[in-house]
Amino acid sequence: MISGHTKLIAHLGYPTTSFKAPLIYNPYFESRGIDAVVVPMGCKAEDYPSFLHHVFRLSNILGALVTMPHKVTTVALLDDVLTTARVAGSCNAVRLSADGRLQGDMFDGEGFVRGALRKGQEIAGKRVLVVGAGGVGSAIAASLAKAGASEIAVTDSFEPMMNGLAARLEENYPDLRVLTGSNDPKGFDIVVNATPLGMKPGDPLPMDVSRIAPETFVGEVVMTQEITPFLAAARERGCRFQVGTDMLFEQIPAYLEFFGLPTTTAEELRDVARISY
Repeated sequence: MISGHTKLIAHLGYPTTSFKAPLIYNPYFESRGIDAVVVPMGCKAEDYPSFLHHVFRLSNILGALVTMPHKVTTVALLDDVLTTARVAGSCNAVRLSADGRLQGDMFDGEGFVRGALRKGQEIAGKRVLVVGAGGVGSAIAASLAKAGASEIAVTDSFEPMMNGLAARLEENYPDLRVLTGSNDPKGFDIVVNATPLGMKPGDPLPMDVSRIAPETFVGEVVMTQEITPFLAAARERGCRFQVGTDMLFEQIPAYLEFFGLPTTTAEELRDVARISY
């Protein structure tokens, strides 16, 4: 039940139709008796810079979850950019500090890494391909570098974005081998689709799945369906994989801590979530 005491977490993005977070956070809040609510707010790109600052003028705002297409834009709108967001060049969580400053961090990559590790996939010393260098792809690459990957190849159709990510990786992880420009998955231990391909029927696959070795670990970020065409093709090849919502479940405990709320486990979140496809 929402009351006058309820704390608001704005879920900012556009469009909102694919949002899954409210179906996880809100059942968890209800089960724990936490007086907070996640509310989807569809905000177009041209309105976002002013809206972000206005929404944090609400007296009951606790924070904001940020998703496409605003993760990269958010960084320039913050007063304090925390470390992972700075390396990723994108932000998916914003809070207001005690002195009124907007602080942002990035948890997509942490969620991906934690999920892969819990599935038994080693990251330290591994070769990784990340297709897509936008907000989520940059975050995943940053966290994989932090987790000790020896080589990360990044590619994106928008070269300035791809090259910017590569430069930030090289600057912050001088021992990391960074490659750019190819989505060929041959020879990689981990491959990740960090593009929107798979959200719409008829989308092409993000890479040539026939070039993926059966022992390769495959990751997906698309959440509109559990088994995307890309994951289905990888599964046919015998690959172990991680679905898009796994990344979401694994990062939520870190989000809760960031907002100063009681944290939990991915298992508890899965038990109470009301996600359907």
